Amino acid sequence: MPKDLAPETYTAQGMHSPDPVTGSLVPAVQPSTTFGRDENYKLIAESHSYARDENPGFLIAERLLAQLEGGEESLLFSSGMSAAGAIVQSLKPGDHVVIPKVMYWGLRNWMVNFCSRWGIELDQYDLADPNDLASTVKAGKTALVWVETPCNPTWDVIDIETAAELAHGAGARLAVDSTVSTPVLTRPIEFGADVVMHSATKYLNGHGDVVAGALVTAKKDDFWGEIRKVRAEGGAILGSFEAWLLQRGMRTLFLRVGHACQSALAIAQYFENHPALESVLYPGLESHPGHEIARKQMLGGFGGMLSLRVKGGEKGALGVIRKCRVFVRATSLGGVESLIEHRYSIEGAASPIPKDLLRLSVGIESVDDLIADLEQALG
Repeated sequence: MPKDLAPETYTAQGMHSPDPVTGSLVPAVQPSTTFGRDENYKLIAESHSYARDENPGFLIAERLLAQLEGGEESLLFSSGMSAAGAIVQSLKPGDHVVIPKVMYWGLRNWMVNFCSRWGIELDQYDLADPNDLASTVKAGKTALVWVETPCNPTWDVIDIETAAELAHGAGARLAVDSTVSTPVLTRPIEFGADVVMHSATKYLNGHGDVVAGALVTAKKDDFWGEIRKVRAEGGAILGSFEAWLLQRGMRTLFLRVGHACQSALAIAQYFENHPALESVLYPGLESHPGHEIARKQMLGGFGGMLSLRVKGGEKGALGVIRKCRVFVRATSLGGVESLIEHRYSIEGAASPIPKDLLRLSVGIESVDDLIADLEQALG
């Protein structure tokens, strides 16, 4: 395709031209697990030998995501957890990792447990203290700084550029979980990130029918080579049909994310001073402490995720969620339907999340219907 196209254009077309044999506009599923060799025992297609190492069914989604993020290469994984895990598993015993205290809880718990067993030192920094990240990074010792922005589910915003300067100044790499922002809103590599991670289950697929993960690297260096080995040797690969569903979903990424951003902002503004709420957590609000940073690094919108802190504590929050009729009571995020969940119930007693917090994933329904649903539930 022409190289000067806008990302909306090449994403909508899936970086795919009509098939030269059939003329098909839709890419074919590539289910083969092994690939042939010629009479001289050379691979017919040099880059394809066995599907656990290289799968032609991954090419469209991987190339599209790498181009969207401005990276050199992308890899698909069987889940967001396996994608993030591949980064940590590429470190060495004795390395030091820093992560935020508030982030996706499943990954945080896995990192804490894995690092303790693997001999990797791990520290958590407090997002409420703007200086805590700098004091947690250890020059010459820290190997990886992990950033999730906006942070799930309080939607604190971390300055990626500042985090990159801190990481690189200490001789560390910066990895950014950009699942919520997506490359539609934020391209972390442009702000200095070394690796970008996505739970592709969420916005990239966008239809709730694939579990997948992805990594994008700023450059193909030795560390990226280790990540490639972790994926291949650990077998953390996506199925061919799932890869096909993922690239299918990505073709509507800009439309879905754009609509969700507009609706989420409208909901946040409508309920910002609602008498039944303690607060609305959304980086698009001018009252949000991370709003100015979000304006700098989230271009075109502030995401489709927000949280409500309900008066009356846990009982009040559960009362609201019980009354919702349009918002679907379910975990996950980034799909076409709007979801609501009580995060503390999901994470359990060890959760740092307030018991009065409800997390909303705004879909593509009528925003008037969504506002009306929350209004009647809060009333």
